Amino acid sequence: MSRPLIFAALAVGVIAAAFLVPGDLLTLDGIRSQLDRVQTLRETSPVAVVAGFFLAYVAVTALSLPLAVWLTLAAGALFGFWQGLVIVSFASTIGASIAFLVARHLLRDWVRARFGDRLRRIEDGLERDGAFYLFSLRLIPVLPFVAVNLLMALTPMRLRTFAGVSQLGMLAGTAVYVNAGTQLASLDSLSGIVSPRILASFAALAVFPWIAKAIVGIVRRRKQNGQWTKPKSFDRNLIVIGGGSAGLVTAYIAAATKAKVTLIEANEMGGDCLNTGCVPSKSLIRSAAVARTMRRADGYGIAPVEPQVDFRAVMERVHGAIATIAPHDSVERYEGLGVEVLQGRGRLTDPWTVEIAMNDGSTRKLTSRAIVIATGASPIVPPVPGLREAGVLTSDTMWGALRDRDRVPARMAILGGGPIGTELAQAFGRLGAQVFQVEMSDRILGREDPEVSELVTAALQDDGIEVLTGHKAVGAGRDDDGPWLEVEGPDGTRTLRVDEIVAATGRAANLKGIGLEELGIGTDRTVDTNEYLQTIHPNILAAGDVAGPWQFTHTASHQAYYAAVNGLFGDIRASRVDDRVIPWATFTDPEIARLGLSETEARDQGVPYEVTRFDLSGSDRAIADGATKGFVKVLTRKGSDKIIGATIAGVHAGDLMAEFVLAMKHGLGLSKILGTIHIYPTLAEANKSVAGQWRRAHVNPRLTDIARRFHDWRRG
Repeated sequence: MSRPLIFAALAVGVIAAAFLVPGDLLTLDGIRSQLDRVQTLRETSPVAVVAGFFLAYVAVTALSLPLAVWLTLAAGALFGFWQGLVIVSFASTIGASIAFLVARHLLRDWVRARFGDRLRRIEDGLERDGAFYLFSLRLIPVLPFVAVNLLMALTPMRLRTFAGVSQLGMLAGTAVYVNAGTQLASLDSLSGIVSPRILASFAALAVFPWIAKAIVGIVRRRKQNGQWTKPKSFDRNLIVIGGGSAGLVTAYIAAATKAKVTLIEANEMGGDCLNTGCVPSKSLIRSAAVARTMRRADGYGIAPVEPQVDFRAVMERVHGAIATIAPHDSVERYEGLGVEVLQGRGRLTDPWTVEIAMNDGSTRKLTSRAIVIATGASPIVPPVPGLREAGVLTSDTMWGALRDRDRVPARMAILGGGPIGTELAQAFGRLGAQVFQVEMSDRILGREDPEVSELVTAALQDDGIEVLTGHKAVGAGRDDDGPWLEVEGPDGTRTLRVDEIVAATGRAANLKGIGLEELGIGTDRTVDTNEYLQTIHPNILAAGDVAGPWQFTHTASHQAYYAAVNGLFGDIRASRVDDRVIPWATFTDPEIARLGLSETEARDQGVPYEVTRFDLSGSDRAIADGATKGFVKVLTRKGSDKIIGATIAGVHAGDLMAEFVLAMKHGLGLSKILGTIHIYPTLAEANKSVAGQWRRAHVNPRLTDIARRFHDWRRG
């Protein structure tokens, strides 16, 4: 049935009830007078009276009319305690279920469309503990029956669960009112039914399921930890295994709260981001961009020149950037912050003990109330026959292997069409290498919309890179002429003669040698954690790449806050990780930044959406800078300006995305961005322009017609 018809039916039902229900029925005296008539009818037609009363009760509760209390009293007076309890119990559950279904059909989509992002975490909690919440609410008679039905209708709870828990939860309150109905003749007021003592009892009953759940959790943990003896005291408040982004931030926050914390790292402090990831790759990309600008300087009215790339100097610049930033993540800095830093490998021997194999050959054991696993991830080398024998490099090993080269490798094969592979392919191509980028799927950057993949592919090809999508590496090796790679594509098999092969086909979490399996901690690609980053042992947590699902430095740092807080204070109050709004960027040229849903994902998931797009060719600053390739594309909920996703392709896309991250995080729509002053001329005006495009597309034509007529009238 359509929503307008349901609204109409509800309105008719409520109006009919207002006319048909006697006005004195909402008083004790009114009920007594009506009961005499019903009792007379019951003597001649007992089945009809029971059926009629049952249907009337169902109708009253389904329409959410304020008559349920009085009908419950009447049930006790008419049918006695047991028969009245059965009738009311089932009738109220059926009526509540009907109200539940109607409210879900009428309101759930609207509420989700308006508050979907904010409700997702609430819904996740209700999906897990909804039965407990509902049972607790049903045990408290003073809570409005209608409000509980409406609240639960907006959640993912199944009808079967709602009906079963409602019937059980309402039973105690129903019994009190039915029993009061059996004493209706002597009852003076409703205050005699629900006294403060009875209300306190119901409140205690409502809390009981949560107490029981906590007790079950304690028993389960004790059984789970039964094979180990928990220390009576601990050496540390927190031990962090891993000195990358997640581990460093976790240790920093713990030390800031004056906790006694130990950080364990076997290799370089700073992890992948500082030493082999973000910092070196962006330094390389910048040098490559300068080389490209020199070749294309005629676009700025300057004579172009072929750059003389001193690759050794380029790599020294890369390592210089690492060295400049390294003190921020150094042992000395963190020890100055109050963190004990041990250089070695940590391994869990029980839920509270870490054994450290120190780099100097010694061994130490420390106990801690909480332990955070932050061991990061490592590059995956695909299982291509002969690839390792060919001397394959990875995004981790290439920086050291190429550091002392005087020239950029003349020919390179980059395996992988994700962000890392695409960034490296473009950078080395601009520095003068002949690059073959090999990707199995039909396009690079497969997580982005097809138009983004096409834009970046065209940019790579413009830089002379051969993008081999739909190609699979099937063999590799090395002979007197150097490495070779055999790829299989739509046109058959081809052998690529190269100087270097770089594998950039993804990264896998570092899970081995930490002792997770011995403690029963699940490791399906990443460490199994809950929404608090806790493992099956709540005092053992994980953060960063090893916890997933993202492999970004900024998400590792974000998770680290929750890991530190929940590790130190989670037994008092744990905080769920707020992962509703996660942005990321691919630092190609044009740069690609993403937030929330892409258009492809929204379509595949059946999410109602609208797309608003602004091309950078319309940006004054982009025109002045000669950087007009790209666009700002925003997805909003259909009929709303609330942002559910954004993609920016173009120069400084990662910087421009910050405004949309803020807006989406705090529920601000495009109208707020449109009403915010942006400096002219800047690229950030593109964000305001896309908001303006949305506004123009949603102008009410009737209002504009009225405005036109008004202005015509005023001119006379």
